[in-house]
Amino acid sequence: CHSPTQFGMSATVGWGAASQHFDSILQADVIMVVGANPTEGHPVFGSLMKRRIREGARLIVIDPRRTETVDSPHCRANVHLPLRPGTNVAVLDSIAHVIVRERLYNETFVRERCEWQEFEGWMALVGDDRYAPEVIGPEAGIDPDAIRQAARLYAGGPNSAIYYGLGVTEHSQGSTGVMCLGNLALACGMLGREGVGVNPLRGQGNVQGGSCLGSWPHVFSGYRFVTDPEVRGSFEQEWGVGLDGEPGLRLPNMFDAALTGHFRGMFIMGEDPVQSDPNQQHVIAAFRNMECVVLQDLFLNETSKYAHVFLPGSSSLEKEGTFTSAERRVNRVRKVVEPLAGYQDWEIVVKLMNAMGYPAHYDNAGQILDEIARLSPAYRGMSFELLERIGSAQWPCDEEAPEGTEVLHRKRFPRANGRGTFMLTEFVPTRERTNDRYPLLLTTGRILSQYNVGTQTRRTANSMWHPEDRLEMHAEDALARGLADGDWVNVTSRFGTTRLRVKLSQRVNPGVVYTTFHHAQSKANTLTSDLSDWATNCPEYKVTAVEVTRVTAEPERKTAEPARAAEEALA
Repeated sequence: CHSPTQFGMSATVGWGAASQHFDSILQADVIMVVGANPTEGHPVFGSLMKRRIREGARLIVIDPRRTETVDSPHCRANVHLPLRPGTNVAVLDSIAHVIVRERLYNETFVRERCEWQEFEGWMALVGDDRYAPEVIGPEAGIDPDAIRQAARLYAGGPNSAIYYGLGVTEHSQGSTGVMCLGNLALACGMLGREGVGVNPLRGQGNVQGGSCLGSWPHVFSGYRFVTDPEVRGSFEQEWGVGLDGEPGLRLPNMFDAALTGHFRGMFIMGEDPVQSDPNQQHVIAAFRNMECVVLQDLFLNETSKYAHVFLPGSSSLEKEGTFTSAERRVNRVRKVVEPLAGYQDWEIVVKLMNAMGYPAHYDNAGQILDEIARLSPAYRGMSFELLERIGSAQWPCDEEAPEGTEVLHRKRFPRANGRGTFMLTEFVPTRERTNDRYPLLLTTGRILSQYNVGTQTRRTANSMWHPEDRLEMHAEDALARGLADGDWVNVTSRFGTTRLRVKLSQRVNPGVVYTTFHHAQSKANTLTSDLSDWATNCPEYKVTAVEVTRVTAEPERKTAEPARAAEEALA
């Protein structure tokens, strides 16, 4: 779900990763949080953010909801833009419009560090009257003066840092939204030193590691393109096999191909696509049409209902290796106990490779990191020996930075000419729109006490605090439908229907509803569409047109294992 980060940031600044280390925020004067709620979604980083705000940093939040990051005892935004879901690019371009029209940009930085001709083209686009706050404000449902205030605050810094989450990437213009953020930072000279930067708050602990090591079909590890013959040759030499120069399928394409009979199997590790992927009925139909689904996981989950083979995975306490965090920090993972099933994850994969005829041999996880270092330039200096000596290291770690790099882009950008560039970010409205039949916009997110699809956290006492997903709704919309707090409702989209309990809330504006997706029985992704980002196919989870209607009967709920586990944990 952060594939637009890699695409959008690579286009503007050269690397699709955080420009800073987390402690850099302690030197920020202005913090802009876009499409993220660190107090609940990223609480460790969120505590650093709150500390800096208490010390006097000013806060801009761009989010459809009045989250805890906007207003809570230890965190209050100076400017909140509660935009209508789907209007991110329009609002960011409108902020840029103010910066351009009022000449708030850093001309010296742009001339010295960026491509000036591309900057002029970008100025012509965002400086157009159609991106004026007086035009975009009403379209996005926000006060035009608040857009101007946000622009002046960010550009004035003097140190302004951007942090963003899935509320930016999970849109049909997700990659464009990331480019908007890169453009803003370049224009205002907010890169290359402490206290500034553009930083994605990744959705899970090792998402950055997966990104670095070729989780997309068009790249090998190190973001090296499979279409490049020289790059491909280096991997062929290391692995001793011929490699296809054509990119493979992305996940949504796999499901589409499965339904046509052209894609017949899937190997899934630590993932629950049936619960987590959009348009759930489409995903289930695709799995039913596959001939071989292998699932490697710690728990039986919703996807396991459609698996032909189940392999027992190992937890982070049962294996050796590394994780790469959102700040590009490579950390050692050390085995505390032996895997219950007898094998670490990497050992299972190696055995599978051998069984399929490829003679892979690794004696330990350190040898795997050594291979990564040989094939990934940014990891060239990484080794277990280094990590044991200094604790952790941020890539790039190489001859120029033998113990890693905390802040990127200090002198040059990792592009061919060493300069940052500006991308044209025309706003294109999503095709998922409201109408008389589906008059509300649904957006989704997370809560502190549960984690993603809840495969682990639902089996803990946390479920006593958050036993079900609820539908947050403004009182005005509830009154129009004769609904009260706690009523059961059908939530219906163009793609499906599910049943949730209403929670009246002032955190959402009229016309917008919100739910979490932690509980399997909620089936939140029955509602979401199969629309996706134009560049990466990242699903558009954050914008779904729905209608909400009252039902008289409470849905039948099976007594779930997670609920029993929670009760036992508290006993």
